Amino acid sequence: MRTLRYSSILILSAAMLTSACTPPPAAPTSSEPKQAPAPTSNIERPSRQYPIEDFIDTVSVAGASFSPDESRLLFGSNRSGVWNAYTLPVGGGDWVPVTQSRTDNVYAVSYFPKDARILVTRDAGGNELNHVYVIEADGSERDLSPGTELKAEFLTFDRAGDAFYVLSNERNAKFFDVYRYDATTYERQRVFENNEGYQPSAISGDGRFLALDKTRTTNDNDLNLVELKTGKLQHLTPHTGNARYAAQAFSPDGKYLYYTSNEGSEFMRLRRYDLASGQHEDVRKQAWDIVDVAFSHNGKYRIDITNVDGGTQVDLFDVARGAAMTLPNFPAGEIRSVRIAPSETRMAFYLNGDRQPNDLYVLDFGQPEPKRLTTSLSARIDPADLVDSTVVRFKARDGLEIPSILWKPLQASATHKAPALLLVHGGPGGQTTRAYNYVAQFLANHGYVILGINNRGSSGYGKAFFAADDGKHGREPLWDCVDGKNYLQTLDYGDPQRIGIMGGSYGGYMTVAALAFQPDEFKVGIDIFGVTNWLRTLESIPPYWESFREALYQEIGDPATQRDFLIETSPLFHADKINKPLMVLQGANDPRVLKSESDEIVAVKKNGVPVEYMVFDDEGHGFAKKENQIRAYGEVLKFLDTWLKGGSAPK
Repeated sequence: MRTLRYSSILILSAAMLTSACTPPPAAPTSSEPKQAPAPTSNIERPSRQYPIEDFIDTVSVAGASFSPDESRLLFGSNRSGVWNAYTLPVGGGDWVPVTQSRTDNVYAVSYFPKDARILVTRDAGGNELNHVYVIEADGSERDLSPGTELKAEFLTFDRAGDAFYVLSNERNAKFFDVYRYDATTYERQRVFENNEGYQPSAISGDGRFLALDKTRTTNDNDLNLVELKTGKLQHLTPHTGNARYAAQAFSPDGKYLYYTSNEGSEFMRLRRYDLASGQHEDVRKQAWDIVDVAFSHNGKYRIDITNVDGGTQVDLFDVARGAAMTLPNFPAGEIRSVRIAPSETRMAFYLNGDRQPNDLYVLDFGQPEPKRLTTSLSARIDPADLVDSTVVRFKARDGLEIPSILWKPLQASATHKAPALLLVHGGPGGQTTRAYNYVAQFLANHGYVILGINNRGSSGYGKAFFAADDGKHGREPLWDCVDGKNYLQTLDYGDPQRIGIMGGSYGGYMTVAALAFQPDEFKVGIDIFGVTNWLRTLESIPPYWESFREALYQEIGDPATQRDFLIETSPLFHADKINKPLMVLQGANDPRVLKSESDEIVAVKKNGVPVEYMVFDDEGHGFAKKENQIRAYGEVLKFLDTWLKGGSAPK
């Protein structure tokens, strides 16, 4: 596990906004995935319109760590309504709760390599000040990162399993130091003191080397290597122009640091650095970004993850033979989140697709079929009533091609035209992908066309596309959204007069910006914890984002030198132009977009437009609790049915 990499201040993962988070029935043991039957001519689809409670009855599961004897798997789920850690047998069976929180979300991290102890992490009410905890064999809990105003994150165990590494900003709130913990006594030692704004990213299995990222802009960074015993620091990636580098993993034999880079190309390719000779060499490249690389414990296998046109491609390589292995092929979705057991004889993975939320599987190498361990889709929902997404592209006004993901309601047709909603992802450098998306499915089930736009500045489509929004927020990326609306108007099954816009985080900013700067384009807007005042947001970022503060300023604008520009691009200062119904949802504990951002924008009700405002006291930057998701998206549907589908929106 590596530390998080932030591409910008407002990055909001698709999982936070759109992954379902509620319990399934008891986990079944069937090895066959539940396939969505093809709709037949004598069955009208959807046969039912499901309430939000049914979509939230679909459970979320994530993470996988094998127990030392490989008899059980540790994973996380919100089966109880909030996230907790669970284990279950690798052959299938009952879930055993490791934690039983009823308030704060607890996320599973890892088994200890030599015994049944477990690491977990949690924050308080979504404030993102995570601590790392150990769950002892007797079930007792111990905080391994004591203190209050700090953030800690697990990095990895060493290869021998005798120690593990944790990042913490307890010494200096701005930067993360690296601590080595004895796996038996929990005694710790600070092995890297971070005073220069590095981002620790990978550590070698023998604990000798630490890879460090140093950000210059969102499009340009460097890799460094420090020998922890001597403190010797090497700059690995001198270059000219913009290039991105991401440390992925040290090879288990201790010879190489594997990393990805787009230096000299549009897409991230896999390279490696020879620790002995100091030489760099290419390992593999694709026509898309290779986004993640990992090795099995002894290095027999390497896993490459590639972002292919909004989808996920997993490649498993036998390192000695240099050959790709054949993985199961499921028509229902894509393989994701592969974890290989320490024995290297089996692997755990998730299957995810449009009508297939994450389900956990185990495959014993040499066996033709994997074992399915969970069934996440609610038994209340017939998968045939859900929809398959498609990748679509349209030309923006300047000719740039904009890739997007489209969900078409089953009931929409040229004679039954449906209202539409433009869905804008977080970021700015996020991406709407093809995956199970309960919000899109819920709204499509109720007759809304959903276009998940990947406007310029989105990741996954090359270096130039990713950089195309720098310094242009509120203008070109927003114009892409308007052009996306124009594309929706060309669909013969869509109602050209009933199109709204919705987004979370940066997507919330785009929503309010659309209503303020393009007030005649969209009929309604739904802002989910979006920025409305760039000056305040950029001046109040969490202290632990200090290492990429300058990158944020280069991307968005510098409050000290570009005050007028930030006022010009902040919807709050132009709220008098908003004349369409607005809904705002906000977590009270959000450390990224402060509640004051939403408090002030809802004052547009003085313009005489309908405004609805929902605040969730126990959430932060994303709604993770089942109860809150039901409230939030149930009210979203009511708002849309009233002001968009119902035709009540002002013209």
